[in-house]
Amino acid sequence: MRHRWVYPSRMEKSTEIKERFARVAESLDERTRRLVAASEALALGWGGISATSRATGLSRATIRLGIAELHGAPAADPGRIRRPGGGRKKAVDSDPTLQRDLEALVEPVTRGDPESPLRWTCKSLRKLAADLREQGHRVSHQLVAELLQAAGYSLQSNRKTREGGDHPDRDAQFAHIAATSADYLAKGEPVISVDAKKKELIGDFKNGGREWRPKGDPEEVRVHDFPIPDVGRVTPYGVYDLGANAGWVSVGIDHDTAAFAVASIHKWWQEVGQARYGSAGRLLITADGGGSNGSRVRLWKLELQRVADETGLTISVCHFPPGTSKWNKIEHRLFSFITQNWRGKPLVSYAVILNLVAATSTATGLTVESVLDSASYPVGRKVTDEEMATIQIKRDAFHGEWNYTIFPRPASNEMVII
Repeated sequence: MRHRWVYPSRMEKSTEIKERFARVAESLDERTRRLVAASEALALGWGGISATSRATGLSRATIRLGIAELHGAPAADPGRIRRPGGGRKKAVDSDPTLQRDLEALVEPVTRGDPESPLRWTCKSLRKLAADLREQGHRVSHQLVAELLQAAGYSLQSNRKTREGGDHPDRDAQFAHIAATSADYLAKGEPVISVDAKKKELIGDFKNGGREWRPKGDPEEVRVHDFPIPDVGRVTPYGVYDLGANAGWVSVGIDHDTAAFAVASIHKWWQEVGQARYGSAGRLLITADGGGSNGSRVRLWKLELQRVADETGLTISVCHFPPGTSKWNKIEHRLFSFITQNWRGKPLVSYAVILNLVAATSTATGLTVESVLDSASYPVGRKVTDEEMATIQIKRDAFHGEWNYTIFPRPASNEMVII
């Protein structure tokens, strides 16, 4: 009986080559990979280069190079897998201006240039790649990422480090505030830190932070933060009593003016301070240098004069130097804890805000009271020179613009300027 030999087809051989190559490919370097592929191509004979290329994924030029090496052509130097200068050239080598043009797009000076194409656009990798292509470079966003990383760039967020102008007497003013506060506290007299917290929208708006809720059931809020008509915003103005470790927050529904700030302090004294410090004849206020209680605000001083007249208190004020508001104790002893207490909770009404503020407490004994101030405080109130002349104020020898005392005026309305 005659046997009939059935030879494997070229497709079957290609499949076998693919399987054999896959088993050893991970342990081969670039040179041995092309030599193995070249050996397979020679074994196939005619058409072997194309079949091996399809099976291994190597280019036909690479396989031809391997065949030439098998036939005795000069190979790479010992210890090398390719000849010097072999392989694809780096993009920055074939395009000498690519790196320079890329760094020009992300350079801070260029970003501030009104003519820069990225001044008002997103500086994404794809945008950078598109701008480079407009300049004639052949790049992808992946290549842009590689070039930026190679040049030492990385994604960076903003970092709060600048405190504004560093006044030469900044530390001396801190020392002055500390010494003055210590003197008042040692004598059992009130020292308060005051400031206005940021305005808050009233309604079902997103509030930063998270709170515990059933899984998959987040509280739904509005997509856009547009004020609700007839509700609008509120401004919490805080008074922190250093000696008692207690807070008072007046939630105003009108403008944050100096009149509102002083009215909040006045209400604190009437509701809390007078009962707590009934025998005190002096009050020390530490405040920021700007805002509604700023050191240059005329209305602030005029309103404090009225409070001094009504209460009989001698009111001293120490302002923090410019750019140092974060050192004001109300920020990290009161406002920070209020923010933590209402995180993740939409401030849907005045009552919710008042309750959340009043529920704020700490392990160190902080207590907080809150009231709603529905009074109107119009903006644009001008204080004339004549009104300023009626204020009985004494400025300290050390930075009188920051440190001053306002005395109650005599009941006879005879003004004494010190």
